[in-house]
Amino acid sequence: MPVDRLEAALAKQLEALEVAGTRKGDETVTAGVVPAAGGRGPRYRLAGEGERPFLRMNANGYLGLALEPDVIAAEEAASRAFGVGPQAVRFIAGTFAPHVSLEQRLAAFHDREAGMISSSAYATVLGVLPPLVTPATAIISDALNHNCIINATRLARPGEKRVYEHLSMDGLRRALEEVSGSCRRAIVVTDGVFSMRGDHAPLDEIAEIAAAYDDRFAENVVTIVDDSHGVGAFGARGRGTEEVAGARADLLVATLGKALGVNGGYVVGAARAIEWLRESAPLYVYSNPITPGEAAAAERALVILDGERGQALLAQLRAATERFRRGLAALGYDSIPGEHPVVPLLVRDTERTRALVAHLRDHGVLATGLTYPVVPRGEEEIRFQLSALHTPADVDEALAALESFPGR
Repeated sequence: MPVDRLEAALAKQLEALEVAGTRKGDETVTAGVVPAAGGRGPRYRLAGEGERPFLRMNANGYLGLALEPDVIAAEEAASRAFGVGPQAVRFIAGTFAPHVSLEQRLAAFHDREAGMISSSAYATVLGVLPPLVTPATAIISDALNHNCIINATRLARPGEKRVYEHLSMDGLRRALEEVSGSCRRAIVVTDGVFSMRGDHAPLDEIAEIAAAYDDRFAENVVTIVDDSHGVGAFGARGRGTEEVAGARADLLVATLGKALGVNGGYVVGAARAIEWLRESAPLYVYSNPITPGEAAAAERALVILDGERGQALLAQLRAATERFRRGLAALGYDSIPGEHPVVPLLVRDTERTRALVAHLRDHGVLATGLTYPVVPRGEEEIRFQLSALHTPADVDEALAALESFPGR
């Protein structure tokens, strides 16, 4: 049956996205990877760009583990042993030894009783929040939380919802005060590291406030943190925002697909909570898990992170980040202070942001621009993401491209 009227309506919606400046358009296609050589880190070839190599500064592979030979070998070995796919959801026939081993390793890494993996961190958040929400539950959320938390809250349909100003602990206290008389359970949910800004939640203060209000709720104040950009990229031992803040969440969500370089997401926490989520989280129960090969690769990446090689990579990551942040300041560019390898360059103008992104690409540097209306007017930025594989020469190449931008 023709769907011409639907296609016409969708065409108008696409045109509206174009006018608003929010259409993402065609995706950049990576056609090949050029190995590190000559004091330079890996370069990437793009479809339509011939053999020209690009320096990638817009990816989440903070430790470069996606290209680590031991991680690749672990995935290949498990794929040969178990096949390339799980072939079913886990409660039917989809659990393999690498899944169980990875969950145990993740729980131990975070000093928790149990862990549960899912197909992505996004799916993990969507799976975790709704089963913990009742009509007598309040969800209290930071204003700049990731889209997965926003959509999980909508899906959960809590009895009460409060959104506090970004990092405002006074706002968090007010929200808990407002819902304490009407709800039996409160869930405080936040990003650990905020992906667009590179700043992080004060988990120590959040934990103190939650504890102070806990007796006001019959079923506790529960803290949930999505630290997908923190784990493996933040903290002296790569434990993320919990390590930096010196505090723990009741449930910690993170990803296997950023610093660990593989694919998938997970949650760790108390054994009873994880047991309940295995029974009730729809995106766990009814979706295939990651492949056995991916699970084995993720576990190997975790072992590397937890050892001497991981310490060396974290040191390289910190050095590259510090060099880039110092360079931005020396060139007179504005940024948000911090130590995380997400480094926002605040341009504060939509057209200038687009022009600078194009200028960087012309100079062989890939970076992501965030413009109005994706961000408010006056907060337009370019998000740079540093990697342990970025050498001093790589950082200097990016800074040289920024220095040559006309009218900077």
